Amino acid sequence: MTTAALMLLCLATPAAVALLLPWLGSRPNVREGVTLCGALLLLLWVLILVPRVAAGDYSEVQLLVMVSGLEIAFRPEPLGMLFALVAAGLWPLNSLYSIGYMRGNSEQHQSRFYVCFAVAIASVMGMAFAANLLTLFVFYEALTLSTYPLVTHKGDEKARQGGRVYLGILLGTSIGFLLPAIIWTWAATGTLSFQQGGIVAGHVAAGLLPLLLAMYMFGIGKAALMPFHRWLPAAMVAPTPVSALLHAVAVVKGGVYAVMKVVIYVFGIDTLATTGASVWLIWVAGATVLIASLVALTKDNLKARLAYSTVSQLSYVVLGAALATSMGVLGGTLQIATHALGKITLFFCAGAIYTATHKTEVSQLNGLGRVMPFTFGAFFVGALSIIGLPPMGGTWSKWLLLVGAADAGSIAVMGILLLSSLLNIAYLTPVVARGFFMPALGEGRSRAGGIREAPLFCVLPPMITAFGCLLLFFMIDPLVAFLAPLIEG
Repeated sequence: MTTAALMLLCLATPAAVALLLPWLGSRPNVREGVTLCGALLLLLWVLILVPRVAAGDYSEVQLLVMVSGLEIAFRPEPLGMLFALVAAGLWPLNSLYSIGYMRGNSEQHQSRFYVCFAVAIASVMGMAFAANLLTLFVFYEALTLSTYPLVTHKGDEKARQGGRVYLGILLGTSIGFLLPAIIWTWAATGTLSFQQGGIVAGHVAAGLLPLLLAMYMFGIGKAALMPFHRWLPAAMVAPTPVSALLHAVAVVKGGVYAVMKVVIYVFGIDTLATTGASVWLIWVAGATVLIASLVALTKDNLKARLAYSTVSQLSYVVLGAALATSMGVLGGTLQIATHALGKITLFFCAGAIYTATHKTEVSQLNGLGRVMPFTFGAFFVGALSIIGLPPMGGTWSKWLLLVGAADAGSIAVMGILLLSSLLNIAYLTPVVARGFFMPALGEGRSRAGGIREAPLFCVLPPMITAFGCLLLFFMIDPLVAFLAPLIEG
């Protein structure tokens, strides 16, 4: 099978699942079986593609040509393959988890949930294999629209309000900033194709590059740079499997992936380094890292705390891109994968706690770790990875970011990264400490006599992703070798 055919299968498989599911609403077992089979098939196609891309097969396929130079086209490359692998690898686990969560909490409109989820994954595949800015923009917007019904899934006023904020910010930034930036790029360069080393050098005046970069960075609202971050905490009204989709599988990862794609293939690392066009972005991203961490410290609601943690952790990727050094870009790219595994573990655990106990506040978790040791143990592993402590995968992304900051000669950025890790400890470890070491409160005291975990499908996925955090630590060499073309001339 050709590389082009495999890419099209990666788009067609989740799309076919989305088309089939509405006919299976009255047969939930079949509906969920189709979802799992589709997720596993997608993972298979992506795994077949990985060694081909590693060998340098970047075959392009044009799906639709509008006018000469403007086409919907797909081409694999290492950054996109990493994003595709993260999404395809986590979709089966998220689907398994969704079965336990949606049934355990008797959620309504489950067929609509699975349909929109599949469309979102198809949109992710379109972004991952986008060969140009037009294709990236089309699937970026498709991802926003397909996840809106998931954010408003509960259908109450709070969900509708969260959905309005979600849609308003993401569409507002993409239409107000991102689309004009793409048009400017086309007018200046005559192309929208992604190219190694960038396309804007020599076509846009050095003095205007910071403005064009700002339009891209704030136009990619899914990256949640402050002040365009409010959509992410607002979206926490959604069910936990949706939160996992937003934070780990698709939406925010789509945002920081697009940031890295633009920096590497539109501006070029060397262009940013020589012109200093990204210096302002270092400080905006650094401020987002610290401010969001401080806000997370104030949140008692567990999902809200994790949401602001995500806002902070996303800006590690933006910071790595803004440093415009090889190690910074490599560290930021690795952060996409390491954060995905760590954060989906934390959200899975938060949902398992809610399903088993209906507790949502950190202050309510006293003693529950002794009742739910597998869930809280997985949370601890995910937290260690987010903090960046060995032997967890998050260690390497933060280490490479520190090296990238040192290469750029920025002691201030090194300080921001180290202070942020301390803040990570401050807002994540109390969850585990309360669960295992604090005396149980009220109902928890009567439950302390035995293990009362959530349903198996809510516990098994976070244990698998927690193991993935550990496994990622030992896979650094092949990952770095795979991503090496991103930082080569």
